[in-house]
Amino acid sequence: MRVQYVFLSLFLAVVPPAYAEVTAPPVLAPQEQQAEAAQLSAQFLTRYSYKTVPLDDALSAKIMDQFIKSLDPDRALFLQSDIDKFMAGRNDIDDAIIGKDLKIPFSIFNVYEQRVVDRMNYARSLLKQNFDFTVQEDYSVLRDKAPWPQSEAESNELWRKRVKGDWLRLKLGNKTDASIRETLDKRYANALDRAYKYKSDDVFQSFMEAYTTTVDPHTDYFGATASADFNISMKLSLFGIGAVLQERDDYTTVRELVAGGPAQLSGKLSVGDRITGVGQGEKGPIKEVVGTRLDEVVQMIRGAKGSVVRLDILPADAGADGNHHVISLVRDKISLEKQAAKKTVLSVKVGEATKKIGVITLPAFYEDFDARRKGDKDYRSASRDVSKLLGELKQDKVDGVLIDVRNNGGGSLDEAIDLTGLFIGRGPVVQQRASDGKVAVRSSDFPAPVWTGPLGVLINRGSASASEIFAAAIQDYGRGVIIGEPSFGKGTVQTVVDLDQVAHNSKPQFGELKVTIAQFFRVNGGTTQLRGVTPDVTLPGLSDPATFGETSYDNALPWAQIKPANYKPADNVAALLPTLQSRHDARVAGDPDFQRLLGDIADLKAQREKGVVSLNEAERRKEKTAREARLKSRAQADGGVDPADDDGLQSNERSLSADLAIENARKNAKDVLLNEAAAIQADAADLLGQSGSTGKK
Repeated sequence: MRVQYVFLSLFLAVVPPAYAEVTAPPVLAPQEQQAEAAQLSAQFLTRYSYKTVPLDDALSAKIMDQFIKSLDPDRALFLQSDIDKFMAGRNDIDDAIIGKDLKIPFSIFNVYEQRVVDRMNYARSLLKQNFDFTVQEDYSVLRDKAPWPQSEAESNELWRKRVKGDWLRLKLGNKTDASIRETLDKRYANALDRAYKYKSDDVFQSFMEAYTTTVDPHTDYFGATASADFNISMKLSLFGIGAVLQERDDYTTVRELVAGGPAQLSGKLSVGDRITGVGQGEKGPIKEVVGTRLDEVVQMIRGAKGSVVRLDILPADAGADGNHHVISLVRDKISLEKQAAKKTVLSVKVGEATKKIGVITLPAFYEDFDARRKGDKDYRSASRDVSKLLGELKQDKVDGVLIDVRNNGGGSLDEAIDLTGLFIGRGPVVQQRASDGKVAVRSSDFPAPVWTGPLGVLINRGSASASEIFAAAIQDYGRGVIIGEPSFGKGTVQTVVDLDQVAHNSKPQFGELKVTIAQFFRVNGGTTQLRGVTPDVTLPGLSDPATFGETSYDNALPWAQIKPANYKPADNVAALLPTLQSRHDARVAGDPDFQRLLGDIADLKAQREKGVVSLNEAERRKEKTAREARLKSRAQADGGVDPADDDGLQSNERSLSADLAIENARKNAKDVLLNEAAAIQADAADLLGQSGSTGKK
């Protein structure tokens, strides 16, 4: 539907309220290459997606709804009058994309910017008053389906409660009124500042994400920055200085030094140091970066291997007016080992015996595609790393292996197949059905498995895609015990299309498109789509299936089934399951850590269902006292590790040392679910040993 966009001028003429005597945020406009990229993306999505969705008025309306939701998910910024104006163009986005005219989404975003400015200035104005915490009133934390504020007065009341809630959290964290005012004023000022830093690329990225996810939950668009980050996550490497950076009070601050990276090896940079300027090469001018967006500073610091970057440093222990110094670092390849596979060995009592369980944690199915394509024999990949770790665990003489893929969102399909091959050898792993209905069977071609002993796979709701392919294949073959909670339910395959290659651009302009091209099926003929992988032994989880997982998407593909592949299950596990379940039930019934976890999960579920928080101090203190008692009990059980209670502060509002201490305490806290999964795996090793079925080759 094509109409004249006469209503757009209304969007751009938003007048701030009288209390906000501040500069209006920048008016952002689309760029020519963005409109071309949107049109080219539409051509791909309407022709080559697994589930073809026409770009018409119906999809246009959904794109509009998704775009607005992405900007204001809690319905706390826009007014109903804004939404009414937006809806005038609800059926026009299809024509706008085809006609290379992106005024509609940019106009909406400009209103969004102004509303952020309005609300943050109003929030700051509320800090001048004293709140009464003796009255009985609540604040709704679930507003995604709430009506939009009908007027500015209604919006003000919503934000009064929101600010009051922020104040109360800090008050319960034993902050003084003066420090609370200072903290919240800075918090809202930082949010206000971000509204002035948005760029055209941010708007386009948000709009394209709304478009692509409306077509399919796992179709996505990557602009230049997002594309670079995606490639880094798959390679587990980049060229830079080896520092994890964080924005704190307008400064780009060093949060962590990567072991073996140029920054750490040089001894010139320390955690807490602030980067105030960046220069390229030995003699390039240093550009001040105080107040600059973190992603822009990161892009300035990254660069080609062997090149020089100069940093103007304000030391961690120096005041704002302290002495600066300039350092030079030579960029090098940085390996992101935190996302790599790693192992540990747990000793587990089974009756009078002790079993050694090797745990391999795999956060992602990574693969350096470029290195593999170039024929690099030492290219980095998940399956290669796991194979090495399995060799080490054999040397450790473990009785069983547990692969932990909790919160592993997937990655390379080839790596999921190769990882399965480490445990089954040669055989079908997954079936892939293309949009034309043709089914291809993807198999592992390992001549023999690397590990033939007892195996377990630990999954949770965050285990998706490649993790589900791996877990499902292990389950279908009867090769190992699947432990945890039902997985995400993503049963589709995506490929990344370089739009600049398609358009034959000599320079990057259009970005990349991740397109769903197929659906995968288990070797037994079922699919993990929507239902996920159902564990053999179920453990509790903290996630809410209504808001996290494939079932939370209203446009998810349905469950389906095809013919099974030709495979031979081992059937080593089925006979063990009744005994494993009964031992598990008996063990956790007397495990105080496990019972406390069940209590935490029940409390979290009750809070979610309640949907509101009290703004009455007495009620909240009562809740806080009960929570602190649980934390104290847990700290004693964990040997003194005391996870921090809610102090009301955001991460960048604490001192860096305090923030890191909290992070370390969480890392060191007892992993109740991992320990129980290891115990289940020890039971499996024990039972297989009794039956003579185990083997550690």
